[in-house]
Amino acid sequence: MKENEKKYYELLHELQETDFIIVELNLYLNTHPNDQAAIAQYNEYVQKSMHLKNQFECLFGPLTSFGYSLSPTPFMWKDQPWPWQV
Repeated sequence: MKENEKKYYELLHELQETDFIIVELNLYLNTHPNDQAAIAQYNEYVQKSMHLKNQFECLFGPLTSFGYSLSPTPFMWKDQPWPWQV
């Protein structure tokens, strides 16, 4: 596996893990909205996710379309593989 491909999968995997944690914390906070420690952890992981998404998109192009991600020129959304295809 090429180094660039390895970095692609490593970043994507870390992003998926981080976003999974966010979903779980969100579900917990739905029933425990005053848990300050959980809120702090949720915010920490949201910031981490934003950083990872930015890092991924700078290296490999947009993760999403329809106005959620900027695109360099030329428009890169058509480039394969898309994140959900790996």
